[in-house]
Amino acid sequence: MIHLIEPHGGVLKELYVNDADAAQCKVQVREYPSWDLTPRQLCDLELLLNGGFSPLEGFLNQADYRRVVEEMRLSDGALWPIPITLDVSEAFASDLSRGHEVALRDAEGVLIAVLEVGDVWCPDKLQEAQQVFGTTDNQHPGVFHLLHRTGPVYVGGRLRGIEPPTHYDFPHLRDAPRELRERFAKLGWRRVVAFQTRNPMHRAHQELTVRAVQQAEANLLIHPAVGLTKPGDTDHYSRVRCYEHLLKKAYPEQTTTLSLLNLAMRMAGPREALWHALIRQNHGCSHFIVGRDHAGPGQDQFGRTFYEPYAAQELVARYQNELGIQILAFPEMVYVGGRAQYLLANEAQPGETVLNLSGTEFRRRLQEGLEIPDWFSYLDVVEELRRTHPPRHRQGFTVFFTGLSGSGKSTIANALMVKLLELGGRAVTLLDGDIVRKHLSSELGFSREHRNINILRIGFVASEITKNGGIAICAPIAPYTVTRREVREMIAPLGGFIEVHVATPLEVCEARDRKGLYAKARAGILKEFTGISDPYEAPEHPEVVIDTDDCAPGEAAQRILLKLESLGYIRGRI
Repeated sequence: MIHLIEPHGGVLKELYVNDADAAQCKVQVREYPSWDLTPRQLCDLELLLNGGFSPLEGFLNQADYRRVVEEMRLSDGALWPIPITLDVSEAFASDLSRGHEVALRDAEGVLIAVLEVGDVWCPDKLQEAQQVFGTTDNQHPGVFHLLHRTGPVYVGGRLRGIEPPTHYDFPHLRDAPRELRERFAKLGWRRVVAFQTRNPMHRAHQELTVRAVQQAEANLLIHPAVGLTKPGDTDHYSRVRCYEHLLKKAYPEQTTTLSLLNLAMRMAGPREALWHALIRQNHGCSHFIVGRDHAGPGQDQFGRTFYEPYAAQELVARYQNELGIQILAFPEMVYVGGRAQYLLANEAQPGETVLNLSGTEFRRRLQEGLEIPDWFSYLDVVEELRRTHPPRHRQGFTVFFTGLSGSGKSTIANALMVKLLELGGRAVTLLDGDIVRKHLSSELGFSREHRNINILRIGFVASEITKNGGIAICAPIAPYTVTRREVREMIAPLGGFIEVHVATPLEVCEARDRKGLYAKARAGILKEFTGISDPYEAPEHPEVVIDTDDCAPGEAAQRILLKLESLGYIRGRI
């Protein structure tokens, strides 16, 4: 029996050739459905296949999933805090049942693994959010992804690896768990402290890691997550260059190494800290640093942090006896001016001058080209970040209009485009809703699904313009909050994103109705028409709000220019 596996179009085909008797040779062809993995699923799959998620052997089945969500344990009792699931659409799941096999492919169609289907079920996502993240607040990026970007059906089952995902970036820094364990053994590193990070490292991080390795009498592994992190984080290319500068300048030779972890973070705070520890245990580390607000996602809608500062340390301490890795818990590091050195926050004496530069303030100084003090970071690191994050007046940006049909978006957008062209300095592109429909989305209808696709296409084009230093002016209706947030997260890491809500009242828009669209919607001729038979979800925190009922287009464009000036994207008086 000869068993061949061949990619064939979008379907995996397995050929079974009976060659015992050439005269009676028979070929049996079995076809498997294919699933194109999302970026998060591809990250998860890689760590499932290489042992980074040991003891998992595949995506969780329902019994394991339920116990992980409720108790942070697999069904056999093993400690595991984060559900690792394959989410798919209802249409795809409708043809699956236990024992079926699914081809799992990357974005280019390369076959990565085959999933033997175990369970197929619809999860309670609100319960999952509450249990895993401790909240159902959409401000939490993990909750938002779960509730709005995750498929409605989960598929569990064992995996059979075919070909590891290919990484063209920094291949010399990418190590599977087995490879790291072998490297440690070859170097004679019996004790290794792992440091998890999703941000550039500055002097405080360097001081913290030095303290940790001195306390543990161990070597250091800087092990940054370079899969998916929090939206808006510094891109991993820039971060890796910063880590390499730091290695050359701040650590003794032969004591420290850098390796990249293709992890899709969930920003789940305490649970995530425990998860990170288990992953580093699988990579052969003996110690793991858990700092203040480990894997915290920032603040909720009321300005409060989602997790207490040391909640992660408290949780991992409760499970220390079950872990095969020692936890090193540290408070925040602060710079004491009078001593000209970093100390743990609890080591500073009353009356001493404690200096601290928040992440928000650091980013502001980068954006405005202001001085970064030497005590905060290293010159090479700051210069690298300045190249990646130029001052705002040198960045591209997107002005994203949203509002009802007839609200005046297109008119203001055209007026703004002319004013920006008069100023010069950047290329300006107008992506009006009607123009995009004609040239980019002519095959789409007006269902919710198709409207979202249209807006995401606009967002993608605008992101490319912004990334390359231009100005994109977008003027679609964009009625849905979730889709607008996705566009913001697509563009904001690359430059500016200024949302303008043209909040002209419905009755004014309907009175204008130059195209007769509202009349047709009232008559039932146009279905799913925004403001009549389909809702418009007004932005909660736009950068600019304009009502064209009492504001002329030229005046509105001038207000937007003044906002752009106040934010630093254009210079000089308007």
